[in-house]
Amino acid sequence: MASINNVQIFGLDESIFRSSYPMLQKAPTIDEFDSEVTSIRSARIGGDLENLHIKRAIKLANAKGGGHDQFLSGITVTFDMTLSNKAWVEAERYRFLTFISSMSTMHRVAFFKVGECCNTHTSRDAIQIAENLQDVYNSIDGAIEPAKKKSAYLDLLYNLPSGFELMAGMITNYRCLRNIYEQRRNHRLPDWHVVCDWIETLPLANELIVRY
Repeated sequence: MASINNVQIFGLDESIFRSSYPMLQKAPTIDEFDSEVTSIRSARIGGDLENLHIKRAIKLANAKGGGHDQFLSGITVTFDMTLSNKAWVEAERYRFLTFISSMSTMHRVAFFKVGECCNTHTSRDAIQIAENLQDVYNSIDGAIEPAKKKSAYLDLLYNLPSGFELMAGMITNYRCLRNIYEQRRNHRLPDWHVVCDWIETLPLANELIVRY
C-alpha cells in the first residue's frame, strides 16, 4: 500500500517571515531575523493564527495569480514515499518533486518478493508471470549464456505489474505540494489519496495548501 514516512520540514517559519520582504525598506539584521522567526514559531506552535506574519502568509498563499505564493517554495519537505509503478509515472511529471534516492528494479529485480511488493489491485496472474520470469532469470548462468541472461533480465523487468510498489526518498516544497493537492485530491488512483491525506497533516497545511 502507498505510504509516506520519515517526514522532515525545513524553513517553515523562516519562509513565513520572508514573505514580508517585498514590503521591507531595509534588510533585517541577524538578530531581527532570529527574533521574528522565533515569534512566528511560538505563535504557530501555540495555534495563534492572528500573528501578523502568519496572517500575511495565509493571505499571500491564497491570493489568486501574481506569484504571491512564491514564499511557499522555501518550505522544504523531505520524506520517504512508497507508490505503485503506475503512480510513480505520474509523480515524475512534477518538476519540483525530486528524487533523493530510491529502491531500484534495475539493481534488485531478481531478488524482490514480487507478491509482497504489489498492491491489492494487482492480479495473481500478473504476479505469477513476474515470479516465473524471475525464476527463469535466476536459473541462467550469465557467464555461460550472457545473451540469454540479458534477454531474460529484460523479460522480467518489462513484465513487472503496474501495481508493483517501490519506495523513494523525496524532496519538495509547499508550493509543489499545493499543486499536487489541487490536481490529485480526487484522482482515481488510491495512491494519490494517500498522498493528499498526508499533505493535510503538514503544519499549516489547511491555511497554506488546502484552502487554495
